[in-house]
Amino acid sequence: MSFDCDIQYEIEGDLPTEAQLTQWVETALSKQRDEGEVCIRIVSPEESRTLNRTFRNQDKPTNVLSFPFDVPDGIPLHLLGDLIICADIVKTEADAQNKALYDHWAHMVVHGCLHLIGFDHINDAEAKEMEDLEKEILASINIADPYQENSN
Repeated sequence: MSFDCDIQYEIEGDLPTEAQLTQWVETALSKQRDEGEVCIRIVSPEESRTLNRTFRNQDKPTNVLSFPFDVPDGIPLHLLGDLIICADIVKTEADAQNKALYDHWAHMVVHGCLHLIGFDHINDAEAKEMEDLEKEILASINIADPYQENSN
């Protein structure tokens, strides 16, 4: 099993290390894939907002954006895609939801990785499947159910 992560820090602050981000990617994908490459870009609210507006027609920053890469047939490339994570939004959400900051970071990476490999939450059945898988993945690294009220 081999996963490569290209980590790009576009801001500074209390951010996960490359090792933590890579571990979360590996944990998210190891039961679904044998290998893959993911780029994670940690950004400001301004960059998140610009990308969210450009690609999703939503004029606001968001926690994580996933951009899956569609590998052309016959090309031996294991690039899964890019995750754009807004550090300020992740921190604000963790504070508002009374969650440990790095647990919420792990959840955002897992959530984004699942989007990269085709999971979605457009309808209730898809949302339940994706949320159940997220909970299972996070539990494997001792992180509580992210969809349950937390009182840290």
